[in-house]
Amino acid sequence: MAKKSGYRLNMMIRQVSAPTNAQLEHAREIIARTLTPTPTVTILARGRRVFVKLENLQVTGSFKVRGALAAVHAAHESDPGGAVITASAGNHGLGVAYASNLLGVRATVVVPANASVAKVKKLSTFDIELIQFGTSYDDAQAHALTLAEERAIRFISPFNDSDVIAGQSTVFQEMLQQAPELEHLVVSVGGGGLISGTLLSRDRQGRSDIRVTGVQPEESSALYHVLRGVAMSDVVHRATIADGLAGGGDEGAITNEIIAKSGVDLVLVPEKEIRHAVREIAENNGLVMEGSAAASYAAITANRVDDPSSRIGFIASGRNISHELFVELLEEPLN
Repeated sequence: MAKKSGYRLNMMIRQVSAPTNAQLEHAREIIARTLTPTPTVTILARGRRVFVKLENLQVTGSFKVRGALAAVHAAHESDPGGAVITASAGNHGLGVAYASNLLGVRATVVVPANASVAKVKKLSTFDIELIQFGTSYDDAQAHALTLAEERAIRFISPFNDSDVIAGQSTVFQEMLQQAPELEHLVVSVGGGGLISGTLLSRDRQGRSDIRVTGVQPEESSALYHVLRGVAMSDVVHRATIADGLAGGGDEGAITNEIIAKSGVDLVLVPEKEIRHAVREIAENNGLVMEGSAAASYAAITANRVDDPSSRIGFIASGRNISHELFVELLEEPLN
């Protein structure tokens, strides 16, 4: 059922700044000594050679662990005895759970009651307080922000957080080292943390020649509409298997500002093409990707990214798809 992000009308806009050079460097250092770099490989996508940064091989199954690790580490440095809380559709929560257990920080993760079963199952294996609340990311975030205020602890947004964005910037930094000939990068977009980090990293490394395009599912595409003048509270969200991209966005988020200033294109992908992409990637390349990652592949292969000739690539952002949905997609007709 379609749903508007109405709760934001009564919430104070959280003021967040873009990450400083010190935060970008801190994130690079903590991630370099904690996480194993994921590879960038070349696959054939309907006959076209495409670079893929395999963040689906991350320890938590998603790139989100980078931003979570940077933010939890920064929080622990500033308040060694403090706790953190977050809201998540799943992957960011897994990142915060992993980072907090690694660093000995008490953490609470709030996810919607209808969050991905696969992600909730993984979250339950960590020593955290896991709360399921509401029926959307928006509901979960509103509850987490209330608890953060009541408990006087740090809220770590999946995207509207300068340390999180700094952590996500390391994906592009690694990819460029592995594939310096890259000319065009396609990035799946929810709240915008990954694409914001990508843009900041690109500029910091003096590679403004590399084109960046964002991709959102047609069924839940907040930033696409917000950047065209629609109020965040008026955006309508429908169900999508790209659950990591669904419902994302805050009114006045720093990610909105970074993306708007960059002038990057955002394109929309229909649900049917995302569903087919999960199957095609698995059958043709032996790779398991959740819908959020497959959205970028779909945009390239369905020619929704207007670039037929450059050395193009995308970030396989995650693999956390339930077995039941994965089997369903593998058996689904392709016509």
